[in-house]
Amino acid sequence: MTLFVLAYLGGVLTIISPCILPVLPFVFARADRPFLRSGLPMLIGMALTFALIATLAAVGGSWAVEANQYGRLAAIALLALFGLMLLFPALSDWMTRPLVALGARLSQSAQDSGGASIVPSLLLGIATGLLWAPCAGPVLGLILTGAALHGANLQTSLLLAAYAAGAATSLALALLIGGRLFAAMKRSIGAGEWIRRGLGVAVLAAVAAIALGLDTGLLTRLSLASTASLEQNLLDRFHSTPRDNTAMMQTKPDAGHSALPIEGEMPTLPKATAWLNSPPLTNADLKGKVVLVDFWTYSCINCLRTLPYVRAWAEKYKDQGLVVIGVHTPEFAFEKKLDNVKQATVDLKVNYPVAIDNDYAIWRAFHNQYWPAHYFIDAKGFIRHMHAGEGQYDESERVIQQLLAEAGKGSAPSMPLVSVSGSGTEAAPSKGDVRSPETYVGYDRAENFISAGGAVQGAAHVYRVDETPKLNEWGLTGDWTVGEEHAALNTKDGGIVYRFHARDLHLVLGPAADGKSVRFRVTLDGAAPGDNHGTDTDAQGYGTITGQRLYQLVRQKDAIADRTFRIEFLDPGAQAYAFTFG
Repeated sequence: MTLFVLAYLGGVLTIISPCILPVLPFVFARADRPFLRSGLPMLIGMALTFALIATLAAVGGSWAVEANQYGRLAAIALLALFGLMLLFPALSDWMTRPLVALGARLSQSAQDSGGASIVPSLLLGIATGLLWAPCAGPVLGLILTGAALHGANLQTSLLLAAYAAGAATSLALALLIGGRLFAAMKRSIGAGEWIRRGLGVAVLAAVAAIALGLDTGLLTRLSLASTASLEQNLLDRFHSTPRDNTAMMQTKPDAGHSALPIEGEMPTLPKATAWLNSPPLTNADLKGKVVLVDFWTYSCINCLRTLPYVRAWAEKYKDQGLVVIGVHTPEFAFEKKLDNVKQATVDLKVNYPVAIDNDYAIWRAFHNQYWPAHYFIDAKGFIRHMHAGEGQYDESERVIQQLLAEAGKGSAPSMPLVSVSGSGTEAAPSKGDVRSPETYVGYDRAENFISAGGAVQGAAHVYRVDETPKLNEWGLTGDWTVGEEHAALNTKDGGIVYRFHARDLHLVLGPAADGKSVRFRVTLDGAAPGDNHGTDTDAQGYGTITGQRLYQLVRQKDAIADRTFRIEFLDPGAQAYAFTFG
């Protein structure tokens, strides 16, 4: 019973998803009609369509998703026509004449007549449902994952129905409130005709947003993992035995196996956005193989420092049956761009299969929480070991050797280990002398910001730093627009100052929005870095932002101490995301 309640609440919370926003004008377009004849049939049609699409996706797999894309196009066309008919009554009259002649009452979907037919509202609900289905959140994703793992069954169908009913409930409340608002506006200003035309404009704007992919693209990037926090909390309640990657469920291994426990079964790999270096892989393709699943993202310094080991393991053990899968799950929006990831895999010499996990589907299937995270899976498909973060490379390689030996495809875990020496951003961090934490520049997670007046969210503002920063304090200078995950420089000669304590300083940067490169200069304690420059700067501190990635700006050869870092941008448009240290 608890599952059904949580599914219903997950559906109720769908209305707060950014992806739903373009759909709302279609709901409010009939807010001034009687609810039982207009609003209710529309919500029923929408819920039924959504449940049907979701059920087909659970039963039929990817072909149903492709089929829904055609339905989505048809819905866009239908709703665009609906918006035009609201905007131009003459067009409405002309379009509905053939239908009236046939006895249909579909003209009421665009006119203010008071007929009793529920068919137009039902059809409008069906069209809206086709657009609503792709906006499903993580609760629905969990239901569909269960269907994929265990097959379609009565419980899955009932959970889908509960989710759809919850979403219809929240939209019904919005519709009822909207109806009262419309009635009040009509009584006070008698502007019914202008209201209808305004709705027509809103509907057409929403159709344009949906057709351009803004509903599932830009809007879904308003949150880091494309989920609302309330819905994610509900999602966590679905798991009766949560797994936090450091204390996973353990059972005894088979008789004769080593001390490595079985920590769960490898989940069915959900559909990735794309695959690099390999055709799409499934659990069936991996049967009988030892698998290392590496969750990473290309601007993560911790991930970059583990890459030399992952590459070495993939090369050394590939002929013995090891398959390494890099699951690229983005932290920043620019890491969702396939071309960026393709270039990064070339630059980083990542030749093993990489699954592009832009929707966090694989991340959620593994209940993962970390970059980087390594899951070691034996030839029978069981997770036998997991490690999050950097370090313990010898132990991890011994696990690989042991799992290969168990599968009869490798030597006993006593053969020599790989010898790895990373360079540049892949070099190991300094041990025990890093006192500065990862620091985000966007307002969503920024800390220790000391520019006068604080951060102005989402608007251009001229910043200054009036005080000498203390350790781990930082600030902006110049004209910046601070967004949720990054700050963008509006004019040249702006900069960032940071007081840090570490050997290495890295900054995730991007060029101007139009792709133009941005020149910069770095100083340490007011002077050129000299021998303390990073791989992306010269001895005078000069460098250029050419792409969206992590830049190593400082690598100290001198004694590590508190230092004041400053970067000045010589061109406008620089985008700054996060500092990391090592």
